[in-house]
Amino acid sequence: MNIDAKLISAAEELFDRQGFNATGMDRLAQAAGMSSRTLYKHAGSKNELIAAVLMTRGQRFLQRLELDSVEALFDALACWMSEEGARGCLFLRAQGEIGSAVPEVTDALTAYKARFSETVRRILVRQLGADPDEELIEQVVILFEGATAAASYRGLAAVATAGRAATLLVERARA
Repeated sequence: MNIDAKLISAAEELFDRQGFNATGMDRLAQAAGMSSRTLYKHAGSKNELIAAVLMTRGQRFLQRLELDSVEALFDALACWMSEEGARGCLFLRAQGEIGSAVPEVTDALTAYKARFSETVRRILVRQLGADPDEELIEQVVILFEGATAAASYRGLAAVATAGRAATLLVERARA
């Protein structure tokens, strides 16, 4: 379904700031400047709208990650959080609020996390000059996700700390 960009933007803002369950369709329609009927015509259902918001946000973030090092990866996260706010991963927040019983949300989360892991792989290949082992990829992903969550209550220093830990892991892999 091709959902209106203005609706996606308004929904992302509300979901990110107020949560998924607390944001009703009437509020979404009002924020997008459309009637509830038009919103349902464009979005189909709230779950479809949530999935579209997640996919759009994920694409927007991943576009920033054509990088050559894990240092740059964590710098990109800090930059994103400076611009967007440090409220944790919207994908994981969606799953936490909605649960895994909603296929649209689960599919969006699974697809994004797979693309993110592949992005980390590409960054590590560029940095190491060779294909990294799966354990290193997983370690960097976990550090990144942990930094994303911890920054919500510890500030951006958590991102810098995780970035230094990732750099040490890459240096160890080189040795």
